[in-house]
Amino acid sequence: MLKELQEKKTKFLKEAEELKANRNEWNSKASSFSKRRDELNKKTKELIEKAQEYRVKRDEFNGQVSANKEKRNELNEKANEVYSRVDVLRKKDATSSGRSLNELRKEMDHLEFKQQTEVLTTEKERALVDKISELKEEFKKKKEQLEQNQELKGFLGEAQSLRDQASEFHKKVKENADLAQEYHDKMIECFREADKTRAEADAQHKEFVKAQETADEYHKQFLKLQKEVRDFDKVIVGLKKKTKAEKETKDKVEYKKQAEDVFAQFKAGEKLNTEDLLLLQRSGFL
Repeated sequence: MLKELQEKKTKFLKEAEELKANRNEWNSKASSFSKRRDELNKKTKELIEKAQEYRVKRDEFNGQVSANKEKRNELNEKANEVYSRVDVLRKKDATSSGRSLNELRKEMDHLEFKQQTEVLTTEKERALVDKISELKEEFKKKKEQLEQNQELKGFLGEAQSLRDQASEFHKKVKENADLAQEYHDKMIECFREADKTRAEADAQHKEFVKAQETADEYHKQFLKLQKEVRDFDKVIVGLKKKTKAEKETKDKVEYKKQAEDVFAQFKAGEKLNTEDLLLLQRSGFL
């Protein structure tokens, strides 16, 4: 029975070592998944922070766009007021006819805005450019005609000055709008990349959880076998003690019987050797 128990214990120890190796392997995998997840989460955080920086820049340039638009519009409004006064004076001039400079300017502004903001076919854009060129030529001729009147010439100079100033602010509007769009695109790209790395981090976390659960299960089985081995040890130790005690008892009985036989020989007058005398002495017969 003792041999059978020892064989089972050896078998369980071998299985426990296999479970321990599997547990360590899956713990190592879990550690790798955890490390990769943390790296991706760090990268995601950095991308979001960078995107926020781009957002601040975008908003700053959008603020400049709004401020320059306001100044541009104020100057254009003043120019339109001057052109309106020109129209009033023009109507008094019997030699002046056709559309007013204000009307021509508004139509040119409208078409130029359309050219800048809409996606057009090559054919439509060419037609639009031709139309703007015609309006500019008409505007130029109309202006030259009106400038023959010195009073109108003064107003036209004032209006043109206001328009030139408005154009400068319009350039700033476009420059800042382009920069705002550039930072907006960078911000969107960072957020998109952050979403991607976050998804990768989530996937790594799922793999980490699976690996950790597998490692925990192997560890649970390992602990269970260790308990079995300890239980076997207790039984084996108990059996060994029992076997030893039984052997000692058996040895004592045999020793006593041997001593009794020698003592009987002694009483019968037989000659005893030194070992026989020591045996009788140890057994209490002498």
